[in-house]
Amino acid sequence: MSAPVLSPVINLDDLTYQPFGNGGAFEAQIADIGWKIGAVKLGYNVTLVPPGKAAFPFHSHTVNEEMFVILSGSGELRLGDRRYPLRAGDVVACPPDGPETAHQIRNTGSDDLRYLAIATARYPEIAEYPDSGKFGAVHRVPGPPGEPGTRVFRHIGRPESAVEYWDGEE
Repeated sequence: MSAPVLSPVINLDDLTYQPFGNGGAFEAQIADIGWKIGAVKLGYNVTLVPPGKAAFPFHSHTVNEEMFVILSGSGELRLGDRRYPLRAGDVVACPPDGPETAHQIRNTGSDDLRYLAIATARYPEIAEYPDSGKFGAVHRVPGPPGEPGTRVFRHIGRPESAVEYWDGEE
């Protein structure tokens, strides 16, 4: 039996943001929402990106679909080999597939860019990073409602570092 959710409602003014990024081109504050209000099949967060930065590298998903709603500020969506200006009120769809659906949102404005991110939460998931030639594999088991999911497995690598199936086996 699942633990009860304290409330299925949370106000955006009551979110708690956590720093995210590498201290260089990638910097953001992210407030998780989904698990706090009992979401099971979707993940939600609000992402706040300072001017000139992006929260995440250019990437695509093989399993999960993402949607972004621009709440404030302005920026640019890089989707495949195209770029699109973004402003408050815009809604963006990023379906799963290969490099043609790789995406990244960058703040090109002079104020913070704030967006609501909504995504399916299906695992295992593989993400591909065309700019760096990396891939990431992650498998998570959802926690009970009102608690964050538990990461079971995560690996980021490059195809050339793969080993054969029987490598190290006797």
